[in-house]
Amino acid sequence: MKPSTEKTAPERLQMIRELIAAPSVSCVDPAIDQSNLAVIHLLANWLTELGFEVEELTVAKGKANLVATLGSGNGGLILAGHTDTVPYDEQRWQHDPFSLTEDNGKLYGLGTSDMKAFLALAIEAAISFQAGDYKQPLIILATSDEETTMAGAKALVDAGKPAARYAVIGEPTGMKPIRMHKGIMMEAIRITGLAGHSSNPDYGHNALEAMHKVIAELMLWRDELQQQYHNHLFEVPVPTMNFGHIHGGDNPNRICGACELHIDIRPLPGMNLLDLRRELNTRLQKVMPEHGFSLETRPLFSGTEAMETPAESALVKAAEKLTGHQAGSVAFGTEAPYLTELGIDTIVLGPGDIAQAHQPDEYLDIDRIEPTVDLLKKLIYEFCIKNN
Repeated sequence: MKPSTEKTAPERLQMIRELIAAPSVSCVDPAIDQSNLAVIHLLANWLTELGFEVEELTVAKGKANLVATLGSGNGGLILAGHTDTVPYDEQRWQHDPFSLTEDNGKLYGLGTSDMKAFLALAIEAAISFQAGDYKQPLIILATSDEETTMAGAKALVDAGKPAARYAVIGEPTGMKPIRMHKGIMMEAIRITGLAGHSSNPDYGHNALEAMHKVIAELMLWRDELQQQYHNHLFEVPVPTMNFGHIHGGDNPNRICGACELHIDIRPLPGMNLLDLRRELNTRLQKVMPEHGFSLETRPLFSGTEAMETPAESALVKAAEKLTGHQAGSVAFGTEAPYLTELGIDTIVLGPGDIAQAHQPDEYLDIDRIEPTVDLLKKLIYEFCIKNN
């Protein structure tokens, strides 16, 4: 197989090195949050040189997505990855987070496993074919802010692009195909009562005591959800609800005037976030006393839906055959639901390991690189090159 043009991309490790060296931390704290444009521009320059039609889509100030297309048609394949990383604790790293370091068969650096390296490997796989070989489009997709708000993925849905039949998101799955994952929603529940002197309960309305009723109702609802929804293909086969944070009142000798609880719900495929939010608010309003209290629920972020790609999808079948693993499920969320909303059959499949994601001294095993490039070549051939 010949390169797609006379020009070639930088050598694979050089691409990974340059991507890692371009900081692109996304964080809800504006003091830590960084632009991803340096990463986007690296990818855009390489892909333009290789004959791709490259489009940079502004998401917000200092944030962009990249859609790079080679070939045309109404089918094709997307190889997708996010360009941002999580924040890092420099004191806990033994290697420089922004300098690719090879040590003991591993490549260390922030984003090696999760998941900048995948984008470099996708480019290498793409140029294994001549541009004229492509009978359906290959799209390299790079997004912003996956680690925080999913703003990049949401912007794609709003724009109605990219358009393809299939997509592979290279999140760390240890080279095993994933066709399902749970969703996530984080909600705040705030009860406002009336503060007063603790010597007499009649001086106020205790929001902390009212929250006791709310927690009891939530636990009852959780039990009902776990009886109603079950999927044995997940390690934890039921939806979960975690009580993660609570704060109320300000002093032991004052009646608690306000109390706020934060919860995390991980729904299974088939459970809709909007429906869950409506039921949450309806149930909790019913347990509040008629007088003296008000209750408000609000999303801490917009949430991510669960994802399921049918087992009979041609992409799932091909990935299973090529990897030797049955497509499975994970508990963590990805951008896959946004691509499926665009009508794209999507799986998650990448060379990293989730145990390395968000950890000090994040690394990618070197012996995963060649098999990943080979796998991506075969997927490209199947869905972009071969006459189907």
